[in-house]
Order: sequence, then structure tokens, then C-alpha cells
Amino acid sequence: MKALRWLLIAALALTLALAAGCGDDEEEAGGGGGGETTETAAEAPKAAAGTSLAKIQDEGEIAIGVKYDVPPFGFKNPQSGDIEGFDIDLGKRIAEKLGVKPKFIEAISDNRIPFLQDGTADVILSTMTINAERDMEIDFSEPYYVAKGRILVKKDDDSIKGVDDLAGKNVCTALGSTYEETLKKQAPKAELKLVDSYSECLELIQNGAVDAVSTDDVILTGMIIQDDTLKLTEGEELTTEPYGAGIKDGDKELQKFVTDVVAEYKQDGGWAEAYQKWVGQYTKEEQEPPTMTLREAIDMSK
Repeated sequence: MKALRWLLIAALALTLALAAGCGDDEEEAGGGGGGETTETAAEAPKAAAGTSLAKIQDEGEIAIGVKYDVPPFGFKNPQSGDIEGFDIDLGKRIAEKLGVKPKFIEAISDNRIPFLQDGTADVILSTMTINAERDMEIDFSEPYYVAKGRILVKKDDDSIKGVDDLAGKNVCTALGSTYEETLKKQAPKAELKLVDSYSECLELIQNGAVDAVSTDDVILTGMIIQDDTLKLTEGEELTTEPYGAGIKDGDKELQKFVTDVVAEYKQDGGWAEAYQKWVGQYTKEEQEPPTMTLREAIDMSK
């Protein structure tokens, strides 16, 4: 089953790579999403001594936790072995502005916060929703993307049209995701199947082990691209999910730096380029960069 899962991911990654023009010489040099990683530590503004920013510059790389199996936000390109996607392009921009190389490491839903706390990652860009509970443990940048909570089923399944129809159904989502609690509240009679990665949810709905998958719409869209026998239900959106870059609690210098990079990314066309490259061409939907503030995102979840 694991081999099948990764074969499907590889197939989707190849499709995305070919459609987006990934894998050519320019992209392999670190380009995409609004600019190549061409600055060096000597060219970038030098961070104040004693800060995490200065430490990152001294080391010459920034460790960024991303998803490896959630196209179109983070996945491994089967041609080059590179990690690519919307989150990766933003990570490249952050590294570029700091004048260092990005070091992408896999961060699944359940280990994202521990990775920041123990220093495994400097920044997390892993489809992570900003909420009040997480804000007690880590800091966030301003929102860089807003997803919506949806439900995925097989096309021939008309028994599930919305969250109220999940009672008695087997529903998959990721351990440590916001949907673990959302489904317990909105669909208390559903039978939850909690897994480490959403690629496992895809496998489970394909083989009939679960009736539905619930998570962010962009993640579910990636599953539909892989398997056109699946569909999103037409019911109301379960949640609004503002994504933020996760940063270790109390690191205000890094938080401000990343927030400033995100703001510039939204304004200079980098965000729009990345959106069309990784999301818009598949959903056929137009979207503007989010204007929601960090405080609004936190307050919304209370």
C-alpha cells in the first residue's frame, strides 16, 4: 500500500512539474514564486548580533519545515528529487531575503510545533493554520494563504453532501491538524481515522477503508488531480483556515523578518505568480493575497 501511495504522489508531482515548467535549469537554480535565490549572506542586510537571524546567516542556511506529500503546497518532484510547491516558493523567498540557502525538511502535521521548539526547524511552512491554541506555543507570521475546510468523497457517493451526513461514516484526517478537533465538534458521531499524512487518507478513501476525507480545499484538490473518481461535496465550508509561517515562540526578530517578507511577497507579484503556478491553473479560480491580519486570524479561532 505504501508503494501505491508514493506512486500516486509521484504521478501527481510529475504532472504538476510538467505543467508548471519545473525542473528546467532556471528552476533548479532555486527560482520560482517571484524570484531566484541569488543573494548571498554578504549582499543581504546583516542581522543584529546575538539574534537567531544572525545565527542563520552565520550558518549560511535556514531550516524550513514543509510537507513532502501534499501537492500543490509541498511535494517531491520525481524527476529532480527537489521539494516543490507553493510553500516551497515562499520558503525560497525568505531564504533569498536573508541571503542564505533554504534547507527543506519534512514536517508532518503532528511534528511541526515540536520541530520549532527543539530547533529542528527555524521556520515552518507546512499548510499550518493559525489559531489561538497554537499561538500559545509558537509565534506566527501574518497569514499568507487562506484555505477553506471541505469534505472529499467518491463521485458515486451521494450519501454525503455536508458535515451533517458524516454521522456513522468513517472519516480520515491528519493527526495534529485542526480538523481533528473540528470534526469532533461538528460531526461528533463520525468515526475518525487519524493518520500521519494526507497521502494515507487518499489511499484509504481509494480502497474503501474510509467514506470521506476532510481537510483544506487546496489539499483535497491535489487528491482530485491524482484521482478523478473523487469530488468535493457541495455543502457549506466547515472552516476558514488562514495559513501562517510558524516561528519559535518569543523570536520576535525572526517573526518580524518573515512577516515583512510575506508582505512584500503579496505586493510585488510573487504571491500571484505562485498562486497561478501551483493552485489557480487547477482550480480555475481567481484569488487575491489575503488581507487578514494575524490578530484577526487568532481571534477568529476563539
